[in-house]
Amino acid sequence: MNKTDAAWVVGRATIGTAVKIAAPLRVYGTERVPMSGGLVVAANHFSWVDPPALGVASPRTLYFMAKIEAHRTLGLGQLARSFGAFAVRRGESDRDAVRTMRQVVRDGHALGLFAEGTRQHSGEPGPVQPGAAMVAINEDVPVIPVAIHGSHSWRLGNFHPVSLAWGQPMTFEGLPRGGKGYKEASIEIEREIRRLWEWLVGIHELGRPRHAIPPS
Repeated sequence: MNKTDAAWVVGRATIGTAVKIAAPLRVYGTERVPMSGGLVVAANHFSWVDPPALGVASPRTLYFMAKIEAHRTLGLGQLARSFGAFAVRRGESDRDAVRTMRQVVRDGHALGLFAEGTRQHSGEPGPVQPGAAMVAINEDVPVIPVAIHGSHSWRLGNFHPVSLAWGQPMTFEGLPRGGKGYKEASIEIEREIRRLWEWLVGIHELGRPRHAIPPS
């Protein structure tokens, strides 16, 4: 166990427990996550509660990419880095971040990305950016799509329930390395996140039954 894994053990018991209480969490399809080997976890993003919710819902340590502004925030940056997070400069080419993303999965770890690149304020998943597809295609690893629902209405103290659904691993053999392949794969990832999210909307309307199975 390395230092990052150790931080996650402590974090799940502390921050994870707090999230489960503050945003009553229900998770579907966790068994779909491969427990070894490099992979990309690609999720939609509504709220700052999403990273800890996704983290505690994941059976594996996630190495998150986070905007550089978060890393520059006193306290938050140190905490994020202790959990293996690394910075990206949004809106510009960041070769260091790209190299780090690829190295994470090359080393057999799970890379955590909020695939739209920023929070969505519409309450629905937005367009998926090419980062997840780029890493998956170049490093020949799967993408696990994840949908999050409920966090768009969550506020500190309102205890609004949040749910996550894990999709099946997606692979992109045969797609070319480059913009055309990344775009095609990103469309597939976006479509799958949307499909899982729509399923979660229906699950919330049914009262969030515990043993529901996300669509394959």
